[in-house]
Amino acid sequence: MPFMLFEYSEKSIQLQQRLQAFMERHVYPNEAAYADQLEQTADRFAPLALIEDLKQRAKDEGLWNLFVPQSHGEFSAHGGLSNLDYYPLAHIMGRVLWSAELFNCNAPDTGNMEVLMKYATAEQQQRWLEPLLAGEIRSCYAMTEPQVASSDATNIELSMTRDGNEWLLNGRKWFITGAMNQRTRLIIVMGKSDPANPDRHRQQTQLLVPKDSPGVEVLRALTTLGYDDAPIGHAEINFNQVRVPTENVLLGPGRGFEIAQGRLGPGRMHHCMRLVGAAQRALEISCRRVQQRSTFGRKLAQHQSVREDIAKCFAEIEMAELLVQKTCHRMDRLGAQAARDMIAACKSSVPQMVQNILDRCMQMHGAGGLSRDFFLAEAFNYARWCRQADGPDQVHQMALGKQVIERYAG
Repeated sequence: MPFMLFEYSEKSIQLQQRLQAFMERHVYPNEAAYADQLEQTADRFAPLALIEDLKQRAKDEGLWNLFVPQSHGEFSAHGGLSNLDYYPLAHIMGRVLWSAELFNCNAPDTGNMEVLMKYATAEQQQRWLEPLLAGEIRSCYAMTEPQVASSDATNIELSMTRDGNEWLLNGRKWFITGAMNQRTRLIIVMGKSDPANPDRHRQQTQLLVPKDSPGVEVLRALTTLGYDDAPIGHAEINFNQVRVPTENVLLGPGRGFEIAQGRLGPGRMHHCMRLVGAAQRALEISCRRVQQRSTFGRKLAQHQSVREDIAKCFAEIEMAELLVQKTCHRMDRLGAQAARDMIAACKSSVPQMVQNILDRCMQMHGAGGLSRDFFLAEAFNYARWCRQADGPDQVHQMALGKQVIERYAG
């Protein structure tokens, strides 16, 4: 394959400069204040005054809804960005894990907004998409279930039964990111509406469920490696005789699996984009750390093992970045479906690679690397749960391996 040079558009370059300046002025100086406000608030899942102030500043500076793709540019003041052009912006946001919300670019809302852009009716868009784009409400996506291996989405069991002009929902979901947030108003729920259908990919339907519907029971907040990820959070939810009108169906009955496949591709890439940014920042602060600390009569930076770890981190970040860029380029040219091999390669490689990078950087920070004094431990948690979110590594590797074998042996 010929050498590929990835170049960003002038629009992307200008947004990168403006976003970087915003981070320098308003985000990095407020990391400690953010942590303090989060610790002191009575409800950890309530809006923080600092976040609300910075969100308004980001809106005023035109740094809002940066994630909106070119295909749906009418929903954004900037007209939409290609995946490649969005990558460096997500990379910058990934350096501070909570910063994406300031620009209305945080998961799971970006994925949910894209679902509504692609599949919702005009009435559904007016009710849900418009306030999400304005940042007035939040949303969540309920697929994973505690009692089945949800890495195979056809396993899901939440029952969706048609009852006149309503759907009746019964079942349990968990690790529903965003469900704990006080401003979450919408749950996009995937359930089994036609279990007898011989096509197992046509048994599922997705419904738009208001969070305040009778029978929606938020059972508990869940943690990942001890983090509750407030104020976004993850929840276990029981749907107990929940009724929603038939007009809340997305796209149509039996098309839930199709929607899931369309939603998860860009979302998987957004996680990878942010993770590379987190890894780059980890490398930078580790280089400064090893120049500031000494053991056995010399600086850490002079120890061969430390230099080897720094070198490995640098090389792996470069590899991850090139993989992400090439995948974005393929998606822009051919679409997410045609780039599913590259998306699978990214999703099963980048979080693992970044987890290893962060682990080395934590080690270089000594005991401090395990603490909240640095962003490393929280970023490690993010990288680790990304290896489960949107499909575990093994599922992506299984699908990718099948594609590669068919390509070269078939």
